Amino acid sequence: METTKIIIADDHTLFINGLQLLLREEPGIEVIAIANNGKELISLIIQQQPDLVLLDINMPLMNGLDAVHQIKQTFSAIKVIMLSTYHEDHLIERAKQYGANGYLLKNSNKSELMKTISLVMSGKTCFPYRLPRAENTFNNSDAFLRPFNLTKREIEIVELIKDGLSNHQMAEKLFLSIFTIETHRKNVMQKLQLKSPAALIKFLMKGEP
Repeated sequence: METTKIIIADDHTLFINGLQLLLREEPGIEVIAIANNGKELISLIIQQQPDLVLLDINMPLMNGLDAVHQIKQTFSAIKVIMLSTYHEDHLIERAKQYGANGYLLKNSNKSELMKTISLVMSGKTCFPYRLPRAENTFNNSDAFLRPFNLTKREIEIVELIKDGLSNHQMAEKLFLSIFTIETHRKNVMQKLQLKSPAALIKFLMKGEP
């Protein structure tokens, strides 16, 4: 049996230790290195030439999405499975666009982990099933926004504003730049014909102009 050489890239020690214990029991699998951030991962890949990278989507210095993008541009044969706590459409879609071979939620069990590794190493892809959604999807409490023709991304921003998140927190959650978040907020305010952030909050809380 040919051995699959794996690098685990994650910045949470307990998660890494647990993953190593699971993989250590499996024949034909060898964890050859651990990376704690994206930049360290790229360096280790150059040195170690793994067959597969298990890559956390949210890491310091270089996040997992940027890392998989760089890996696939330089080492296209290396398989990459993204590890994430987020089951969100835009992250799954971006992982696909950047060349990831799979996307696995961190609350998955060992059977799901091994099935994903097996599928990816056999040349297939493995991503969570996503229910098709209409472009403008509002819950009942936000139905008043429907006439304003907000995009799917603007609806996401609105929901996060209502949850009290700052621009920085929204940028981290959605893996977008602060500038992009600010641009979306401005577009929302323009569509709603509001002049200030305070007016936006008041409008969203009241559900009326």
